[in-house]
Amino acid sequence: MPDTRSIRPGAVDLLGGTYRRLTARCPSLRAELTTGQGPGDTPGRDWAAMADLEHHRDRLIAGEAARILAGHDCAPREHVAASRLLHHYLWTVCLLVSGPWYLERRVPRIRPEDLWIDPADGGLALRPGAFACLPDDPAAGLPGARVLAAEDELRAELRAAVADHVTPVLAAFQGPLKRGPRALWGMVTDDLVSGIWYLGRMLGEEEAAVAAATALLPGDTPPFPGAAAFRTLPGTEGRSHLTRTRLGCCLYYAVRPAESCLTCPRTGDAERVRRLELPVP
Repeated sequence: MPDTRSIRPGAVDLLGGTYRRLTARCPSLRAELTTGQGPGDTPGRDWAAMADLEHHRDRLIAGEAARILAGHDCAPREHVAASRLLHHYLWTVCLLVSGPWYLERRVPRIRPEDLWIDPADGGLALRPGAFACLPDDPAAGLPGARVLAAEDELRAELRAAVADHVTPVLAAFQGPLKRGPRALWGMVTDDLVSGIWYLGRMLGEEEAAVAAATALLPGDTPPFPGAAAFRTLPGTEGRSHLTRTRLGCCLYYAVRPAESCLTCPRTGDAERVRRLELPVP
């Protein structure tokens, strides 16, 4: 992979534009861009570099525990806070990789040294760098762009980009989470799928996003332990709803016992339909 520091501004600016379009479409995506050696100086913000995750891990988990206590009046156990933090991080990073792929068929490589997290609020800062694209992409000739021959190669590159980034993150969190590798990679699979699904809903093209996620994760793509595995739920009055069941648990129920995630294995189909058909406030 090319060194981000050697890439001329054109490629970085182009990918930065992609990220600005992505964040504009996804209000739940909390990420800002930087082009320097780190996030800009912001009073009161003490960014933690992901390149030094082992040093910052306990502080990051403590920050998540404080947010849960403030927002839900619940003092979580360490493994719950670690799980919620890891879920937030994986969902964000997966969407930062899959979003440009879905929008513009560009797959960025995000190095740990190009990513920071704010322990106080969990927001991320990203320095854009190299990416892969297809031959007909106008960016194909830019320094920092790696050209792949076909869509299946680009999907494989996306899976590799996510796996390479999160492997050391999972290793750092395995102890506090008290979970094995398969459960952790199940979380990655879930968050990769759900980010694409969310983006599709924000664009008003849910079915297209579900098809894209299904092609990306059809099953038998290690280290991801399962497929996107969407299914259709029959609703009331002739309606139908797309859903899937998570491979793992993000422990949201431990924070809000009365309300498990909509795709949680604990949530039955009847409850899913009921909640999906609630009137929009």
